[in-house]
Amino acid sequence: MRLILLGPPGAGKGTQAQRLVAKHGIVQLSTGDMLRTAVNAGTPVGLRAKDIMARGELVPDEVVVAIVSDRIDEPDARNGFILDGFPRTVPQAHALDRMLKEKGLALDAVIELKVDEGILLKRIEKRIAETKARGDALRPDDNPDVLRRRLLAYRDQTAPLVTYYRLQSVLRSVDGMAPIPEVSSAIDHALQAPAGQKAPPAKKAPLAKTSSSKAAKTKRAGSKSAASKGGTAKAGAAKKPASRPARGTPAKSTGRRTPGRKAPPRKSRKSRKSVRQRRLTKRR
Repeated sequence: MRLILLGPPGAGKGTQAQRLVAKHGIVQLSTGDMLRTAVNAGTPVGLRAKDIMARGELVPDEVVVAIVSDRIDEPDARNGFILDGFPRTVPQAHALDRMLKEKGLALDAVIELKVDEGILLKRIEKRIAETKARGDALRPDDNPDVLRRRLLAYRDQTAPLVTYYRLQSVLRSVDGMAPIPEVSSAIDHALQAPAGQKAPPAKKAPLAKTSSSKAAKTKRAGSKSAASKGGTAKAGAAKKPASRPARGTPAKSTGRRTPGRKAPPRKSRKSRKSVRQRRLTKRR
């Protein structure tokens, strides 16, 4: 198993690396330790690095990659390794990928420990106060100002590696602010997923229809059917012709005029008087 642990200073990478070493039987490779070992061993790459450091210069990426390459070839690293402190930049990550490809190897996962920098500063301040209260000597990194500078360097140089390895589908992000056992469990769970396989998108559950919405829908459907029935009945009533009384049967007077029929003209008083005079004249 070949792993990289990413996270700012104080995220707990060292603690988790020791646990993974014991569990999987792999080795932890620290850039600083490898440089010192190569220099003390007098290897060609170590001697080159020694001359560079003697001049007060930074060791170039190709020298660091060469030292990592020699260390990976040693027998105790055959089962796998955890890189601690390397790569620090995207160019170093490119160089590491080329070196591993030449050896026919590849990374299994890159574990990112996500933390809150504000809480990290509070933790170190608390640790400094507790160490002073016990009368113990402070560690070199027990300094809030030093931690702030290291956090700034991490954001500028190393944080872009998160995006780099995410695009390669090997990144696994874990909440580093949880208690140590929970962080360890989350890392174990993340390592169970095959490298390069993306998690499937979560399926959206269908929205449940509430009883009120069903009742409202039923009510609307009922009102529509009732309206359609009422409209059909009205249409039928309008099409049906009105019944007429049989001939010879006097029509009942209702005091209302039939719609659409004109009332007969009423005779004036003068015309009624003339008719009466004509009748009297005939009788005589």
